[in-house]
Amino acid sequence: MNRSELVAAVAEKAGTTKSDADAVVTALGEVLIDAVKRGEKVQVPGILSVEKVKRSARTGRNPATGEALQIPEGFGVKVSANYKLKAAAK
Repeated sequence: MNRSELVAAVAEKAGTTKSDADAVVTALGEVLIDAVKRGEKVQVPGILSVEKVKRSARTGRNPATGEALQIPEGFGVKVSANYKLKAAAK
C-alpha cells in the first residue's frame, strides 16, 4: 500500500475527506520523527511501538573484499508489532 492508497483508506474508515486524512498521516509521521529524535518511545496501543536504540561499535566485513572493518557506534530505530498487528498476520 502506497501513501495515496493509505490516505484513501484512512479517509474511508474515518468518514472524512482525503485532504483531512492526508493531514493526519503527515502529522503522524512528523510526531514519530520528532519523538525518535528526542529518544522517546512512541506506542500506538495494540498496533506498534517505535523507539530509538543505540548500536554498539562492532567489527564488520567488506562484502567485496572480505576485509575486516570497524563500524562505529550509532543509533537506529526499532519498530515492534504489538498484539493486534501480530494477530492480523496469522
